[in-house]
Amino acid sequence: MEDGNLDPLTCHEDSVMLSARFLKSVPPASARNLIRTVLLRAVTTSGVSAGFKQANIVIIHKTLADDFEKFCLANTGPLPLLYRSKPGEWSCPPLSNDSDIRTDCSQYIKFEGGNVTGNVSSLMEYTEQLKDMVTFYLGCSFSFESALLQAGVPVRNIEQECNVSMFKTSIPCVGVGRFQCNMVVSMRPIPSDKLDAAVEVTHHMKDVHGAPVHIGHPGLIGIEDLSKPDFGDRVEANPGDTPVFWACGVTATEAVHSCKSPLAFTHASGCMFITDLRSELEVSSNYAADTETPRVFCISQNPLHYSVASVTTVEKFKALDKLIQQDPGNRGIKHLLIENQLLKACLSLSHAKSVLITTGFPTHFNHQPPEETDGPPGAIAIAAMLQAQKKNVVIVTDQRALEMNKKIIDEAVEREVLKTPIPVVSFQDDGEDSSLKFLCHDGDPQFPRFDHLVAIERAGMAADGNYYNARKVNIKHLVDPIDKLFLTAQNTPGITTTGIGDGGNELGMGKVKESVKKYIHNGDLIACDVEADFTVIAGVSNWGGYAVACGLYILNNCTIHERYLHKAVGFPKTSEMDEYLSALPTVHKEEKLLELLVKHGIRSGKTGNLGMEVDGLLFYDVHSSMIKQLLEITLGQAQSN
Repeated sequence: MEDGNLDPLTCHEDSVMLSARFLKSVPPASARNLIRTVLLRAVTTSGVSAGFKQANIVIIHKTLADDFEKFCLANTGPLPLLYRSKPGEWSCPPLSNDSDIRTDCSQYIKFEGGNVTGNVSSLMEYTEQLKDMVTFYLGCSFSFESALLQAGVPVRNIEQECNVSMFKTSIPCVGVGRFQCNMVVSMRPIPSDKLDAAVEVTHHMKDVHGAPVHIGHPGLIGIEDLSKPDFGDRVEANPGDTPVFWACGVTATEAVHSCKSPLAFTHASGCMFITDLRSELEVSSNYAADTETPRVFCISQNPLHYSVASVTTVEKFKALDKLIQQDPGNRGIKHLLIENQLLKACLSLSHAKSVLITTGFPTHFNHQPPEETDGPPGAIAIAAMLQAQKKNVVIVTDQRALEMNKKIIDEAVEREVLKTPIPVVSFQDDGEDSSLKFLCHDGDPQFPRFDHLVAIERAGMAADGNYYNARKVNIKHLVDPIDKLFLTAQNTPGITTTGIGDGGNELGMGKVKESVKKYIHNGDLIACDVEADFTVIAGVSNWGGYAVACGLYILNNCTIHERYLHKAVGFPKTSEMDEYLSALPTVHKEEKLLELLVKHGIRSGKTGNLGMEVDGLLFYDVHSSMIKQLLEITLGQAQSN
């Protein structure tokens, strides 16, 4: 459909070919006339009548029309509905003058019982049957190609004078009645430095598929080989290009297959209906000031994966970062900061399905238990938000602290800090493959149990293999080798890691170890040597955990991110937001959790006090004020508690 093969979904090469320059500039009415007079027979319309909208065509019996319209409205990314005709209506007044759907596509596909039974160049001989059929005109991505070119984004299929590549995916559409199928996407290789521009331009053109639904490795959406498109032509990428995937109207062809209608028609893939409507996009500097303009961020290199968020959302993350990067202990953490780490960590977590969290810094080696109050509250805040977002969450801790942490989780549920319990497990290094077996099903790196690992205020291994608190005391005898899970994750595709810390000796801080050695007291010895993909630095690690929870909430309120996350399918989701709101950290919940930790003998990190403080800072009004300010940024309103 929207762009493809005539197997019989392809366009014949024996048709009359006109110059690309002529086809680009020909007006839509003239192009339709060329099609009717068979001068443009079975020719891909990519690049034809540049600057005008093109449409996918679906013609089905009137008894199926209501369900198909609902199917389109439930899956607006692949099926943006431009016009639904009346039964037997050949023209489409809102889209074009002097048009006739029976003749104005250069090739049609005929379906009988859901199967392709041939290609036809005209539907005139089916006029009688068409009187009881309804035509759907759906937006097509060919419509935005000229806008991409205007914005300086190359369109490789136009450069190579071929059809765009299209692929079946593993992305399920929302089914309606007899219409059940997975999404089809079109792929355009885009230079990596043009990704922002490509997403920004197409975001503004929602009636022709809008912004991409996936950027990066094709395997993440079920595509095995970009050199073998299911529809259309193979499009060659240039060095430095990234595959970018837009929802595609060929999805409607899959839907027609699924409904098993006795008779149906679509246009042949790539042989679109050309409308008289301009693409309605003027590339201007005004877009840069649009707070709902998308921005693109790389969240994984192995496999390559990008995500998106609005300018407004990015600014909120900058405000969260600035707030948590206050340095009440004067440790010099400003030297450890890397831009957008909190944002990228949250984007990655938003895409994850299963998350492993670890915490625990046994700095008080002379006390039992030796743990401190920094870490567990932040870990539980992250877990609560991940739970609300229906992700699988597991906590891994030291064997010696396993039972204590299980009790803390159970009591957190009783006190309504957590909605449901979180599994708490331990990890022991029992052999060469123990970490791989822990992280992956049957130890197979192709089937990881977790997409993301988070360490927050977790003692991290130094270069000499030991674990040190801030005072250079070796606490290795109290720490299980959970670092090895992070080391294994570095070489396991599909597992991303985040480290949250406030001093440089925490797990994941290896990414900034040279700065730790240079600027942090005792850093030359205590610096953690183990890296995480994303390093979130905060004045107190709990603050980083609270910020992650708030960041995940912000992303789920960002319509640009949500559309990308859900691949532009499904009805708008509003019912879940109350659950997300209740999962945010609050002063009241964090007070109850800190009381619970103190009850179990867990002490403040800096002073060793057994009381309502973290890192020597009193809960009231230091930490309580921080929570209120984080919520104010997140919710856009002042917080009373």
